[in-house]
Amino acid sequence: MIDEKALDSDLTELIEKKIILSNTEYNNSEYDKLEEELHDLEDSFLEKYGSYLEDALHEVHDEYCPDSDVLLPIAYLPNKVKKVEEGYEADYTEGVYVEVDDYASNETKLVLLPKPTRIVLQIGKEQKEIVWELGKK
Repeated sequence: MIDEKALDSDLTELIEKKIILSNTEYNNSEYDKLEEELHDLEDSFLEKYGSYLEDALHEVHDEYCPDSDVLLPIAYLPNKVKKVEEGYEADYTEGVYVEVDDYASNETKLVLLPKPTRIVLQIGKEQKEIVWELGKK
């Protein structure tokens, strides 16, 4: 059984580190250290939750985008994230491109976000749909 609070907490920590790194100039003396910390967090996250989240991603892909390959869960993490009152939100430019027949005329992407841990289908610039949420069937 997965510890849902720990997963969400670890995912939040990973997202926060990505925010810090994305706001750090490449020539900053701390950049390499931050990047290494992020990679360590990603490795640890995959070790703890990779197979669980891959199963969730397979479910989502099977239902929404069966013609698209499932990638490692960290591939679905956004690089640019906004903190909002209810948690985190990703810009429509973020996520992994997927082919969704129901939205063939739109650019569609999947993104993994915390608070609560969820997979969001981003449809074009305006539409978002939660396609999987931790603890919900």
